Amino acid sequence: MSLTTDHMLLLSVQSLSVHSLPLWFLVFALFLPRVALVVAWFDRDLVRFHLDSLIAPILALLLPRVLILVLIYRDQGLSLWFLIHAIAAVVVWSGTGGRGYYTRRRGRVVEEYYRG
Repeated sequence: MSLTTDHMLLLSVQSLSVHSLPLWFLVFALFLPRVALVVAWFDRDLVRFHLDSLIAPILALLLPRVLILVLIYRDQGLSLWFLIHAIAAVVVWSGTGGRGYYTRRRGRVVEEYYRG
């Protein structure tokens, strides 16, 4: 009995360490999430997650980072990759890139130029 219990424990520990999301997807999705989702879809890497409902394509179009967070959570739980992607999502959504400042400044310059 001890042998089967140890074997079952070993089997459950090994099954927890297996992740089906490939490393290229985890890295590529940090920078280009929509492209990573499309490539993974055609490469059949997302078949395991049963994305059959209407919610998955809507999330892929509108909020791809949320869908990636859901996929990582379903695959690995709260792991280091989940935290990295969550931090990337917060950085992107908070607008810390400074893009809004340049757009406003450029808009003012264009308006002043046309006013004469």
